[in-house]
Amino acid sequence: MDVFVCAGCGTEVTAPVSRVALPVHTHHGGWEELHPALMEPSTYAVEPRPSGPPWRRWDEVGEEEAARRGIYGPVFSVSFGARNRIVIAPGDSRSLTLIPERCDGYCRGVDGRSGPNLACTGCGRAVATRMDDCGLWQAVWLEPGEVVRRPSGLPAVAPPDWDDLRRADHRVPPVEPDGRWSRRWEAALGVALAHLVVATGDRPVTLPAGPVAELFGPAVERHLPPGPPPCSVGLAGPGVRPPLPRPDVLLVPRHPLTGEPWRPPGDEGPVVPLDSGVWAYLVRPGETSPMPATGVLPAGVLRDDYPPPPDSWYPLPAHARAFDDTLVRLPGVRDPALRRHHEAYGWDVARTP
Repeated sequence: MDVFVCAGCGTEVTAPVSRVALPVHTHHGGWEELHPALMEPSTYAVEPRPSGPPWRRWDEVGEEEAARRGIYGPVFSVSFGARNRIVIAPGDSRSLTLIPERCDGYCRGVDGRSGPNLACTGCGRAVATRMDDCGLWQAVWLEPGEVVRRPSGLPAVAPPDWDDLRRADHRVPPVEPDGRWSRRWEAALGVALAHLVVATGDRPVTLPAGPVAELFGPAVERHLPPGPPPCSVGLAGPGVRPPLPRPDVLLVPRHPLTGEPWRPPGDEGPVVPLDSGVWAYLVRPGETSPMPATGVLPAGVLRDDYPPPPDSWYPLPAHARAFDDTLVRLPGVRDPALRRHHEAYGWDVARTP
């Protein structure tokens, strides 16, 4: 495990934490809702792309400079913030204090629009940004030039690997206990759809029967045109062999540590990476026991006075911002045939970030 210390005075500004993959829903929450912490306790992740302020308008930046920053389609503004910012759960921060004049936000918290708003208590250096406004996952972002990673001295923890996807607690159900669709699933669907649009070249698809078709089908039908000849889509990953013959596109999990998509050995065909917890649920949705229950209700069983599942009201929606943010970061969006998705379904590029 690691700790991060202030680059100025060496004060420890985090508890011991271990690295995991950056969640796919990091920048995509529910509008005007308060969210829980993005990261699990004692974990951290790194955002390799530029993120946060300062921002510059697309028409000022130009296509070439935007492409160097990983943006291949028109957006309202392009981040000129640092690469490799480190995100932790707020509860894992240490020896940090808010900078009052930098605590601007939308309505219910702070959103980091004014830059780092947390200072090291040891020397007063601005080293991190607390974000907890509505629509944002609660997080503390450490500035890579202001902190230094050091070994914590605690015994090494085995890094997450493909085997973790088989654990029951790794699965993420699509419905929250209060009956709403999971915001994590909405973001994961938006990200996956963007990859699917590029992987299929804007062709219709046929989804595998079962949870994939039931949960993803309505959004896929909205974003991809109908008609023959469709591309076939299959589910594959650790312990789940690709169907034979191999589908045109495989839905695969991201590695829980590196975030890289799983691939069958020697296979270079198109894949669509999924949030590993979402993929794990699609592969093994889980079952309730056929035996009569005694005592307390088993984990995962809802009382009959809970709201009904939301799919009785409307299908699982794809997060529009997650779809568009992912699409503009895929070089394939430069194809004129794919620009219609950015224009017709994506986030309004006239809005602020």
